[in-house]
Amino acid sequence: MAGGRRAAALALRWGCCLLLCCAVASKLEVSMPAVVKVSFGDTARIECNFVIPGNGSYTYINWSYIDRQGLMKLCSVVNGKLLEEAADYKGRLSVGQDNALSISRITLQDATTFVCQVSVDPHGTGENHTELLVYKIPEAPEIMASTSGISVHSSDLPQIASCVSRNSYPAPNITWHKNGEQLHMEENKVKILGTVTRESSLLYTVNSNLFAHVTREDRNSLYYCTVHYWLWGQSHTVESRRVNVTVFYPTQNLMLQVSPSPALVKEGDDVKMVCEADGNPAPVFSFYKRGLQDSWQDLTSLADTNSGVLNLQDVTRSSSGLYRCQTLDLDDMRQLEKDVELVVNYIEGVSVKMEPSSPLWEGDSVKLSCNADSPVALDFQWRDARGRKVAEGKQLLLSNLTFETSSNFSCKVSAHSVPGLEKSKQVAVAVQGEPRIVSISSPLYVRQDEVVNLTCKAIAFPRASVQWNINGTAHEYVENQHVTSNLTVRVDHNLLQAGAMCRVSNALGTSEKHIQLLDRKTPESKGIIIVAIIVCILVVAVLGSIIYFLHKKGKISCGRAGKQDITKPEARKDKIVVDVKSDKLSEEAGLLQGTNGEKRPAADQSEKYIDLRK
Repeated sequence: MAGGRRAAALALRWGCCLLLCCAVASKLEVSMPAVVKVSFGDTARIECNFVIPGNGSYTYINWSYIDRQGLMKLCSVVNGKLLEEAADYKGRLSVGQDNALSISRITLQDATTFVCQVSVDPHGTGENHTELLVYKIPEAPEIMASTSGISVHSSDLPQIASCVSRNSYPAPNITWHKNGEQLHMEENKVKILGTVTRESSLLYTVNSNLFAHVTREDRNSLYYCTVHYWLWGQSHTVESRRVNVTVFYPTQNLMLQVSPSPALVKEGDDVKMVCEADGNPAPVFSFYKRGLQDSWQDLTSLADTNSGVLNLQDVTRSSSGLYRCQTLDLDDMRQLEKDVELVVNYIEGVSVKMEPSSPLWEGDSVKLSCNADSPVALDFQWRDARGRKVAEGKQLLLSNLTFETSSNFSCKVSAHSVPGLEKSKQVAVAVQGEPRIVSISSPLYVRQDEVVNLTCKAIAFPRASVQWNINGTAHEYVENQHVTSNLTVRVDHNLLQAGAMCRVSNALGTSEKHIQLLDRKTPESKGIIIVAIIVCILVVAVLGSIIYFLHKKGKISCGRAGKQDITKPEARKDKIVVDVKSDKLSEEAGLLQGTNGEKRPAADQSEKYIDLRK
């Protein structure tokens, strides 16, 4: 009995195990990710994975989402085809081969829980869900600095700048920085006010305004804002551009500059005085010059009061004195002033003294002395009429004077400490004497009836006059102590024979010289002579060639062994007779030498005839 009970119990246990295993094997399982994150505007992909027992196929897949009203039908998938149900998602849904649901153009309204339900006959249905999270990275912050300017004396906290970050989800945070350091709320010094706005797109727009006191040093400060947001559990930041604000502060220091430097100003210069203040905005400038008994002359009418510039044109020594620039700060009514001493350098009274001052003659000596007055040290330099430097110092000594020494000498006075400050004084050194003719056009080759220019140049002081002993058209030129006369005249027989006489005279004497005229042959006569010479040369050359040819042929026998009598035959029409004559016996002797080098007697060489036949 007991054994039967144990067998029955064992059978019951194995049956229960078999039923449990069959139940587990027949259950439908659906798996989905717990969370899916997607950026605003992108496409979200939600996977729905399931295993069908026995390798069967599903009947349908239902997608739903949860909103305030509960579970709402989204769409169905039957036989691989998508049947859309929700109008809000029309045109944005698609299902892949892996049964994953894709939702395009994601908005913040899509951030909810999605349910995937799978139906498989005869195993029933299975489902799971995924939470869809939507985020939006904020745009780069826009910063706007105050444009009205901020005073350091402002009693209230002025607004420095405003910052805005648009289109983000979730809402970011904004912080402020100055010169790289973060600013924090501080009573009566720094205040930060911000607002968060939810747009119709459900994205956030965050505004932040910075209020702070400024100092003089903040004129160069750079402000910017930073947007902080979280993504995938990590903090991120985006910075704005740097901005600078206009800071108003009073003047503390005043500078007055003179251009050119006060030590280099000379008479005739244009002087520019510039008054500069380190306040912002620049104050109003006024200019004054100290006069007699500490009175001040107002020069503001001559200045640009806004830029602080005073221009003095063509200054003189009377322009020297003490000048003052004065400012008035309208913010705190504080008055500042700055003085500068202007010295206008000059040279006056330049004079040259000549010793002796009586008339100078050739061979004399003279001393030139130069003097001038100036508040600065002076340098003296002597130059001749051509501008060449001849000496330095106050004195110039000229000895053994001649007419050529006569010239205009100048004393140049300059101040090396003041560039461009110089003056000159000129003096004429004139050496007196009777005229001396230095140049004439002689001899001059001319032709009969030709028009020629006769030139006579002389040097003298006092000024000399030039006279000619013939008639013609005269032109006279004077340069310093030189006088030049050009006479235009037609050549006739008498002029060609006698020539011309140039006479130069002044109160101290007279000098004269004769101009010789020589007859110049015409080009035609020269041509005839040249042609005649060429013809003679050709005749002699031909004759020499003929004689040499006959000698080689044996027609002419020279020497003692082969003498022949050569008689003078009568000229016939069929003969060519060449008459060879010479006035020089030595030349004939050399031409008619014998074969042994012996010369024939001159008597035999005086006149010979050579009969040339064909």
